[in-house]
Amino acid sequence: MGESHTPPRGSTRPATSVAHHARVGNHWIGGKDTYEVDRQAGDQLASLVPVVRDIARADREFPGRAVTYPAGERGVRHSPAVGTGLPAADNTHEIAQRIAPGSRIVHVDSDPVVPMPARTLLTGTRDGATDSVEADVHAPDALLGRAAETLDFDRPAAARTPGILTFVLDTEKARGTARRIMDTVPSGSFLVLTHPAHGAGMRGEDQLPAMEFWNENATPPITARSAEDISALLEALNPVGPGLVSCSQWHARAGSAPVVPRYGAVAVKP
Repeated sequence: MGESHTPPRGSTRPATSVAHHARVGNHWIGGKDTYEVDRQAGDQLASLVPVVRDIARADREFPGRAVTYPAGERGVRHSPAVGTGLPAADNTHEIAQRIAPGSRIVHVDSDPVVPMPARTLLTGTRDGATDSVEADVHAPDALLGRAAETLDFDRPAAARTPGILTFVLDTEKARGTARRIMDTVPSGSFLVLTHPAHGAGMRGEDQLPAMEFWNENATPPITARSAEDISALLEALNPVGPGLVSCSQWHARAGSAPVVPRYGAVAVKP
C-alpha cells in the first residue's frame, strides 16, 4: 500500500500518522497493506513481546474454525463480522460460502482503509452476498443498521467479534455492547469472540508491556480482561465446547499451534 489513499465515499480520511490495529495486525501476519508508522509500531511491539506475532496469527485463524460450526452444523447463513481487519488469505466469508454458497456476510471495521481493498477482494458467491462497511463498535446501533442492509436479523446469525471488545475499555460497556448485538438476533444465533487474557493461567501479564506501549503510541486503546470478565460478555448465552480457552486451541488439531494468551469462545443464544 502506498503512502496516500483516496478514502471511500462518506468516510473520514485515514489517520496515517498514528498506527492502527487493523494495519498493524496485517503487518504481523506478513501483509503489505500498511503505512510506515504501522510497521514501526508493530516491530517495536514484537520486540517487547515476541509472542504477539503468534497471537496475531491465532486471532486470524480462530474465526475460520469458529465459523464452521454455526455454518456447517447449525445452518446459520447470516453473519456480521466486526473488527475483521484487512483482507487475508481464506477469509471467513470464503469458508462460510464454501460450506453454504448462499451465506451472507458483512465485514465491519472502524479503520477507513479497510473497506477500500475489502470491497475489491472480498467478493462472494453468486447465491450469497458479501459487503464491507466502516463502522465503530462504540456505536453498535449504527453498526447493526449498516449490517442490516445486507443481513436479515430475523434469521439466526453468527456475530463474529474477533478481538473487538478489547477496544471497549469499560467492562460494563463491553457487556452492554455484546448484549445489544445479541438482542438484535433471534434464538439460535451465535457470538464469536477473542479477547486478550489477563490473570492466572494464560500468562497474560506477559502482554502488559506491549499494551502500555500500544496505548501510548497507537489507536484505538486496548485492555486485557480476566476469564471471569470475559465470561460475563457471554452472559445468557450457552458456550460451545470446549468453552473459553486459548483461541489457538479452540477446535484446533493437537499440537498445531502454540498456546497464546488470548481467549476464544463461541456461544449460542438459547
